[in-house]
Amino acid sequence: MNSATVRNLLVRGMLAGLAAGVLALIAAYVLGEPHIDKAIGFEEAHSHEHGVEVVSRSVQSTAGLATGVLLYGVAFGGIAALAFCFALGRVGRFGPRATALLLSGCALLTVYVVPFLKYPANPPSVGDPDTIGKRTTLYFLMMVLSVLLAVAATILGKRLAPGLGTWWATVVAVAAFAVVIGLAFQFLPVVNEVPSHFPATLLWRFRLSALAIQTVLWGGFGLAFGELAERLLNPGPVAAGRAVPAAH
Repeated sequence: MNSATVRNLLVRGMLAGLAAGVLALIAAYVLGEPHIDKAIGFEEAHSHEHGVEVVSRSVQSTAGLATGVLLYGVAFGGIAALAFCFALGRVGRFGPRATALLLSGCALLTVYVVPFLKYPANPPSVGDPDTIGKRTTLYFLMMVLSVLLAVAATILGKRLAPGLGTWWATVVAVAAFAVVIGLAFQFLPVVNEVPSHFPATLLWRFRLSALAIQTVLWGGFGLAFGELAERLLNPGPVAAGRAVPAAH
């Protein structure tokens, strides 16, 4: 794949990430913000300390939310596009659309779902402010470990495929990934700072909405980028469908 194609895919990846970010922004505003408001209300009702609000809640839930989600979508869209350039043709006989969807699913699993299972998202009122650095470090460590193990599992599957066949090589690679991730879950520190009196239903709904937002983001990116990549790399069917002017 030449540099011009990679550059075009990178631009399309960022555009697809922006489009997916808009979808995720809508999902975040509809699904996530109500639970955040309830969590903040719970904290204010049970806390005797009232700090100075540097950024108003209205700005946080509108401009702040939009900026964060859209920048996140564009950044990860560009990274995913570069990963697509490497993966296309190397992970099986998949076309651009299927490769983009497969890559998005793997990204959702490794970048978010696996770290989420170990260190799930918490509403703003949950967690000790003094441990935020430690919790952030542990989360990113889990995320990096998950991505590296996914890459290692892919390499393992490809090396086993000639001897075991694609199906069993995939089964062994996935099982190896799950076993090592399970060991990481056991050895990495546990973080549980949820107050005993915090509503369990609110916590569950917040975490479920966080997972739904990420699913919308990566699902939307896979569909949008897959279509853009297909049109760039396989323009034949589009050109063939155009009417050819009659000669006079």
